[in-house]
Amino acid sequence: MEHKLKNFGVVILAAGHGRRLNCADLPKVLYKINEQPIISYILAELERGGISKSQICLVVGFMEELVKEKIGSGYLYASQTERLGTAHAALTGAKALPADYNNFLVLNGDDTAFYKFNFLAEMIDFHLANENHATILTCEPADPQGLGRVIRGQDGRIVKVVEKENMTPDLEKFKEINTGTFCFNKDWFFEHYPNLKPFNSAKGEYGLPSFIEEALNSGSRLGAVKLENPNQWYGVNTPEQLAEADRRKREAN
Repeated sequence: MEHKLKNFGVVILAAGHGRRLNCADLPKVLYKINEQPIISYILAELERGGISKSQICLVVGFMEELVKEKIGSGYLYASQTERLGTAHAALTGAKALPADYNNFLVLNGDDTAFYKFNFLAEMIDFHLANENHATILTCEPADPQGLGRVIRGQDGRIVKVVEKENMTPDLEKFKEINTGTFCFNKDWFFEHYPNLKPFNSAKGEYGLPSFIEEALNSGSRLGAVKLENPNQWYGVNTPEQLAEADRRKREAN
């Protein structure tokens, strides 16, 4: 696996404000669970997997100097000066990766604290082995209420992804969700980014899930890997979720 990671980059989205956490004076990814910043867990897991700091680009924005100070040197940093959505953040980070990197992984800094590298390695291997243009990581949480859904056809292939704003009672039977973790072929990513439609036209914001629709519409090679243990994915968006993540980390130690 190590040789496959030689020209493989990682982009971690860490620019968010975290308004639902009432993050007035602290970037969301620096909030602590079990006395460590949320983002520190995925950084340590990547390092354990053999990915060097120089392969990782952190996309920063809100209080970016504090993030850089707390995370430290050795990483690549890219500043998202305009908050135009997760797809734009990934674009910002991808541009900062070395030119000879052909593929990259996109992770959120706030929902990956429980990831294990062995499964990320499986996703990367699947992406590369199938020469996919885009690969998504999915899971089936115990309670997917309030989340969008991944819809597969009878052959197991993804046919569409429905965002939470467009959910209907008929779609509630589908339990699989998109975790927001992606692998991309970098050239494909750059080529198809201009085709994305903003999910928020008023603000001109572009979301990573739009790449799934773009891949389907363009006949590109799209793959999906399902997280075997859905508890490895846990989003921290509210004070209650922060407290629950803290409890889980403390119990795991």
